[in-house]
Amino acid sequence: MTHPEISHYRLASQKLYKTTPCSPQEIVQHLGAMQAQDYAMAKWAIGSRCDSSEKEIEEAINSAKIIRTHILRPTWHFVASDDIYWMLDLSAPQVKRFTASAGKKYGYDEKKFDQVNTKIEKLLTGNNHLTRDEIMQELNIKKSSSEDFLSAAIMMNAELDGLVCNGKMKGKQITYALLEERVSKPKFKLTKEEALSKLAKRYFESHGPATLTDFSWWSGFPPTTCKLAINAMELQLNSIEIENQTYWFGNNIIKDSDFRESVHFLPAFDEILISYKTREASILSEHQSKAFTNNGIFKPIILENGKVIGIWKRTIKKDHAKIETQFFHETESHKKAILFEGIKAFENYLETKIVIE
Repeated sequence: MTHPEISHYRLASQKLYKTTPCSPQEIVQHLGAMQAQDYAMAKWAIGSRCDSSEKEIEEAINSAKIIRTHILRPTWHFVASDDIYWMLDLSAPQVKRFTASAGKKYGYDEKKFDQVNTKIEKLLTGNNHLTRDEIMQELNIKKSSSEDFLSAAIMMNAELDGLVCNGKMKGKQITYALLEERVSKPKFKLTKEEALSKLAKRYFESHGPATLTDFSWWSGFPPTTCKLAINAMELQLNSIEIENQTYWFGNNIIKDSDFRESVHFLPAFDEILISYKTREASILSEHQSKAFTNNGIFKPIILENGKVIGIWKRTIKKDHAKIETQFFHETESHKKAILFEGIKAFENYLETKIVIE
């Protein structure tokens, strides 16, 4: 394996080759956790890896086969219902440092957060699914620019405490519901060491080849902790040294001969870029500022054979979706026509006509 080939192996490990049929929840479980603050794009991150439509993926979310909550890092992720409790137990203490810091600005300490949690639990008990605005109205927290940060901290804290998660969509609005009313608690709990090892194995099997630093970035745990997790999983993983850097990956890695031509139109914040600390294997340094900003805003990307060659955006119209593209290099019309074949997967997913402009 060479450094330019890493991107090919990652396509395979991230299920972008679609070699086996998978349900939406199987895709999420395979990847461990998928960043999901952009809800519409996050659904396509799942859809790009399976043959399910947007409606089918939303149904998996509404039925709690897939949970959307704050986990790993202080942002939303999709996580499979089977993984929600052990992953929360593992990562919530570190992410709660951010909610604690945000809460202090508004006079909220742990005791006050607990008091608010009690009120939220009463509001949602009985499979009530309420939007954040509806919950804040019941808590008598007024909607304003400053209070909006407070309401976000309150709900994130409730998520990290395992009290709430996403509920069913209310039109186009996201709701909250009680986690235990959506997903039953498991009978047995993993130790922190067991959970860390499980997380490391899941990450490298689904994102490898990747480095210790990549795993630390994705998981939110410091490198020293991640090193211990890798050591515990070492016999269940493969590794290779490339340019004085150790890359870890699963035992079911594809063979060089299995590489094939591919074009993918992937969403903003897709795992193919965001789940790695350094991204030169997939996108040249001189193009990175076009695909993501220094403050962490990632754009939808076009991949050709695992390499980012441009960006795109979609605008949903009444009877079609408009697609606009921007390639990093001048691209001839006949080559564009070949590349645009890759948008058909998105058309099938949306179940609507695509118009490229």
